[in-house]
Amino acid sequence: MKDDVKALWISYKEKDDPEARDALIIQYAPLVKYIAHRLAINLSSVVEIDELISYGIEGLIDAIGKFDLKRNIKFETYAVTRIRGSIIDGLRSMDWVPVSVRQKSKELEKVYARLEASLGRAATDAEIAAEMGISLDAFAVLLREVASTTIISLDDFLPGADGEDNKKRNIDMLEDQNTPDAEKMVELGEVKEVLAHSISRLPEKEKAVIYFYYYEGLTLKEIGFILNLSESRISQLHTKAILRLRGSLSKKKYLVV
Repeated sequence: MKDDVKALWISYKEKDDPEARDALIIQYAPLVKYIAHRLAINLSSVVEIDELISYGIEGLIDAIGKFDLKRNIKFETYAVTRIRGSIIDGLRSMDWVPVSVRQKSKELEKVYARLEASLGRAATDAEIAAEMGISLDAFAVLLREVASTTIISLDDFLPGADGEDNKKRNIDMLEDQNTPDAEKMVELGEVKEVLAHSISRLPEKEKAVIYFYYYEGLTLKEIGFILNLSESRISQLHTKAILRLRGSLSKKKYLVV
């Protein structure tokens, strides 16, 4: 952390200086824009980038307020989850995805869960299309239609991440060492184990996309460059991976969004 930025943090955290807080918001605003543009890739044109940035700024302000200087982590690492989560929460509140598209996404999740449980492995595109009674071309079109419903945070896979009743994000609860809800913590741990196992069983390319997108913070375009695939192909792989993961968790009776 640069000395001038560190000075701002100290001034804000130790003196509650509002000018230092505002300066920190300006300092990290480019991070919000970066995350908003990443999320915008798979969203329809009805969602304005300025709206995403506005939601992201709310997450940034929250992150600045909660960040503990004593912890030996970079603020950017800490803030990414909150900024992204705030944007996704904002999208939910807009309810911008048509009901028909949500229904198609849910149906695809069920097909993936049912067929892969029967096969004991990841189903191919041809097998999913056959199960649904549609052509491969129609299946490809369907994946493009539902892609916008798979813009999520991995935090959304954890129980209680419903965007309404759960006012405290799961990531915050996991960091709260004083949380009294031991049963909830156990459940979170169990679902994280199931999620990790489900990710390990993804086809290799889908697994790579999940890793690069959620853990390395790369854009779909950057992932395409690494895997030597088009951005649209990476988007398709991401969509299929999320549908498989949701189907896998719902099959095990865990609540997912």
